[in-house]
Amino acid sequence: MKTTLLIFLMASAVLAQAQTGEKRAAPSCGPDRVKFNVKTEKGRPLVGQPDAGRALVYFLEDDSEYRAYPKPTTRLGVDGEWVGATHGNSYFYLSVDPGEHSLCAREQRLVGLGPPLADATADFKAEAGVTYYFKAMLIMKNPTPLTPRYYIMKLEPVDSDEGQILARQYAFSTFQQKK
Repeated sequence: MKTTLLIFLMASAVLAQAQTGEKRAAPSCGPDRVKFNVKTEKGRPLVGQPDAGRALVYFLEDDSEYRAYPKPTTRLGVDGEWVGATHGNSYFYLSVDPGEHSLCAREQRLVGLGPPLADATADFKAEAGVTYYFKAMLIMKNPTPLTPRYYIMKLEPVDSDEGQILARQYAFSTFQQKK
């Protein structure tokens, strides 16, 4: 009886959290209230040079697995702050100081589409003068024919060859924080 009561109480807490839309963000993400307006531009050449004494990080959004419309806007967080966003197959880059960094990718949900997907995170150690590439993807899951499809966010490092190929194929993202 006590075990049943304990299971019921734990399930109630999980259900209450899901119903209120509360979500525990990864520490590398920024606040969920921060949103971006994103514009993309095809054919922009790669820049590829980190600032003196810093590392360069490319953030690539790959939507090859995303089967819905409209294409997602994905925010990138570095060490707890949102630093930019992409939309569709696109990318941007930024300079970071050398040292340990935590990255976070999260879909920026449209109003009324429900809570955001789970965060995807990655950690890396930046070295001055080195360029890093990270790819975010929304992957469709359909566990069984009887369950609905859903997407998960994935963030992973890619080697420089793949990163450069994707950046040449994708549009360049510029963004502004919404007020």
